[in-house]
Amino acid sequence: MITPHTEQSIQAWFAGRLHAAWTGTPARIDIDREEITVVITLEPVELGDSAAPAEQAEAAAGRISAWREETRRERMVIAREAESRFERKVAWGAAIGDHTALFTHLAVPVMTRLRQPQRRVLDTLVEAGVARSRADALKWCVRLVGEHSEEWLNELRTAMENVKVVREQGPA
Repeated sequence: MITPHTEQSIQAWFAGRLHAAWTGTPARIDIDREEITVVITLEPVELGDSAAPAEQAEAAAGRISAWREETRRERMVIAREAESRFERKVAWGAAIGDHTALFTHLAVPVMTRLRQPQRRVLDTLVEAGVARSRADALKWCVRLVGEHSEEWLNELRTAMENVKVVREQGPA
């Protein structure tokens, strides 16, 4: 029987497995049922105080692109190990300041049934040109809710972890 891995055990494994040169700032590791996304924070590119935000963004994009190519082989070795160990795909990304780039991450289809009021919301977004399709409108809605309720979602995730711990302990 395979022991299910907790988010903490997966994060601990990556903390031990990632190259020390990559982890001056701890990596951000996001985990769901299908995928583990590892985002490495890179040192900012020094352009001087007079650099415009657009120039800083281009420098960050260039540095991230270079890091992606320089580390490809090592990242793939780590990804194969993790995919075998945790039975999830591994995606990589890098961040410099506000600029983040993800490499080869999954887009997983999710099926749902909606009643007419919910379909009308999606259709309104499509008709208004906010989204190209109902699927695109639903993705837009989920992204918007995630952006505006992250604190609440984090509290909910913490509560779910606490319930899981209590269940595993069983009655006293």
